[in-house]
Amino acid sequence: MRAVAGATVTVAVVSWNTRDLLERCLESLRADAHAGLAEVWVVDNASGDGSAELVGERFPWVRLIASEENLGFGAAVNLVAERTATEWLAPANADVRLVPGALRAMVEEGARHPEAGAIAPRLVLPDGATQTSVHPFPSLPFTLAYLAGLTRLSLAAARHWRVGRGFDPELAQEVPWAVGAFLLVRRAAWDQVGGFDPEQWMYAEDLDLGWRLARAGWRTRYLPAARVTHDESAATTRAWGAERYDRWHLSTYRWLARRRGGSYARLIATVNVGGFLGRAAALWPLAVLGHRGAADARRAALDAARAHSTGLRSRRAHTAVR
Repeated sequence: MRAVAGATVTVAVVSWNTRDLLERCLESLRADAHAGLAEVWVVDNASGDGSAELVGERFPWVRLIASEENLGFGAAVNLVAERTATEWLAPANADVRLVPGALRAMVEEGARHPEAGAIAPRLVLPDGATQTSVHPFPSLPFTLAYLAGLTRLSLAAARHWRVGRGFDPELAQEVPWAVGAFLLVRRAAWDQVGGFDPEQWMYAEDLDLGWRLARAGWRTRYLPAARVTHDESAATTRAWGAERYDRWHLSTYRWLARRRGGSYARLIATVNVGGFLGRAAALWPLAVLGHRGAADARRAALDAARAHSTGLRSRRAHTAVR
């Protein structure tokens, strides 16, 4: 049974062995919680660094679910959603900090746009740069346009897919989907699509949620005035190091296979692998001549081809990444 609270937003913070970052995250939510705007929950995924104990000792106003196993991100947020009934739900990584006023600005944006199922803030990296947090849905047309350079050569194409110079991070706008480090999701939209899909254990949960919201007729809006700092990939770097890049690709192709079919996923993977190998081959003569920029670009293309090759492993594409 859901416990009805007077707050407008339930913030569901998912924690795994990032104690110091979790402390900073919760401190950034203190004012909104004490003002009655938000109720804050933490789901700790069996951390071994004292994260759960920190919540109990330092943040008595936070509701804690101390899981004995690592549930992943989406399933952890779903636990909180099942126990709450606020108008808005905000899934959050423990490696974010809200700038004062960000949450209220997002709620007000949602009130102005009843068609919006999700509001995404500007994510700001530790060096002050704006994180690339808005993306097009994976598709064959986008893959071909990107590899052919169309999104670099054509402003219209870049704007259509919200990539590169086609996306203005200073402009509040409708976007395909946004990174889920911190999102504000309308409860009516969340309930309609069924929340996060627990089959997406790690990575691509936000992509999947955005996809289902869009198919259900909801919109996602990006609000740059709402700033949230993000120590990107803090937990996943600790867990997997450089391997997280391959895991992200595998999860994305797994999502493609589940939602669009295995043949479609392998087709996009094939096009990506071929495109990046072709780019590496074209750069080889310059790299041999010692052109440093060409050598670096060729190495990056080969790395991308290797990462996208995970999508060619059709059986693995249907297996949960843990």
